[in-house]
Amino acid sequence: MVAKRHNRATPRDAGFTLVEMLVVLAIIGMVAALAGPQVLGYLGSARADTTGVQLKNIGSALELYYLDIGSYPSKEQGLAALSSPPAAASGWNGPYLKHQGALKDGWGRDYQYDNAPSSGVRVYSLGRDGTPSGEGQDADLEYRAR
Repeated sequence: MVAKRHNRATPRDAGFTLVEMLVVLAIIGMVAALAGPQVLGYLGSARADTTGVQLKNIGSALELYYLDIGSYPSKEQGLAALSSPPAAASGWNGPYLKHQGALKDGWGRDYQYDNAPSSGVRVYSLGRDGTPSGEGQDADLEYRAR
């Protein structure tokens, strides 16, 4: 009688060794270290690009408001005049912006609005750092009318 031979793996042959696991983790760590900064750079530039596009949309809404009313919203009325009619605005044909939430920049902060006689109408974002001026992603982004 011939004995059946079983091809079972011994407990010693099953699974991965600690060295194999450490090599795999080291490879994953290196890939993450190389790809991480690139991905974060794309995220930052996407926020700045989004803010730039939103500023153009707000600028277009301001121009439509100007065509209907004959002037830009006062500083007191602010950008809210694009979503709901101000009290003294005859000829308002809005809303010029559908959502009040469109008035947040790529970093979740409100857009700044200024309507000074000396500088004209200015809508701006203070960039990533939230402070005036700056460079790169911290630079201010703006739309100017007139």
